Amino acid sequence: MESRNRTTAEAVALRHFLDAQRASAVAILEGLSDDQLRTSILPSGWTPLGLIKHLGYAERHWFQRVATGSVAEVPWLNDDERQLTSTHPIAEVFDFYLDQCEQSNAVLATTPLDAKLVGRYSDTLDDEFADLRHIALHMIEETARHLGHLDAARECLDGRTGLGPR
Repeated sequence: MESRNRTTAEAVALRHFLDAQRASAVAILEGLSDDQLRTSILPSGWTPLGLIKHLGYAERHWFQRVATGSVAEVPWLNDDERQLTSTHPIAEVFDFYLDQCEQSNAVLATTPLDAKLVGRYSDTLDDEFADLRHIALHMIEETARHLGHLDAARECLDGRTGLGPR
């Protein structure tokens, strides 16, 4: 019983840190116009809205495809999930991201952290990602990494810094 309680406490802590990163991603972009959300400021061409779409696909990929072996349908047919731009309505992109986060949280709430993965990522990384714990840690890292990108984009777009939940 003690081990299970520790695992539960660990899962709560991982979700807390992941939810904080997710909330920051949304908060950093709050108040930007449609044009600003679709503006690329770097030669690579990604846009803030495209990066939110990417984070939604990352949640879907890791928690659904890799952790559980099945994925829900995406709202957009023939969408290239690797493209870091979006022509979709802004509300749809943010709703997609938040929906994927909710589905990820459902996996975290119902699956032990040491559960072996049902799906596969790739032959070269399968040993690195052994269980749900590794996916949760990876998504904290992945989201935080992109928060730096969003922070820099926001500063370039309107000069604002230090945004996000406190």
